[in-house]
Amino acid sequence: MQDRTHDGRLFRALNIIDEFTKEALVIRVKRKLNSTDVVDALTDLFILRGPPEYIRSDNGAEFIAKKVRAWIGAVGAKTAFIEPGSPWENGYCESFNARFRDELLNGEVFYSLREAQILIERWRRHYNTVRPHSSLGYRPPAPETFVPIDQRPTMH
Repeated sequence: MQDRTHDGRLFRALNIIDEFTKEALVIRVKRKLNSTDVVDALTDLFILRGPPEYIRSDNGAEFIAKKVRAWIGAVGAKTAFIEPGSPWENGYCESFNARFRDELLNGEVFYSLREAQILIERWRRHYNTVRPHSSLGYRPPAPETFVPIDQRPTMH
């Protein structure tokens, strides 16, 4: 996903979503994303959660790079690329991207890359821990265990 800061400079967001739990695991925000960034983000996740059976992605250059495919295979996962021009094959991620754009990106002006990273991470935590999801019975995918309602973070 791509957007701009106040000065017109582009930044990209690498969104990694768990299709089963609906949790936004990572949103990595940088000026440019490449195969090394994908491997780094996946490495961090696999250390914490173990490798999944499949990784579904679009056919962006950073995902189809030989380095990424080889690394995914080496850790025991399989790739499930969606066909170009077939967003319905990646429906949950497309839905997430639309919500991300509607609920955050379209309403914010980021004055720097660092501000974008901070606000996007805050939104990701809210999305996972507070925001209700209709597909989960209007519960968040990773609710906070015990936080009194008057102490929960709010989105501004």
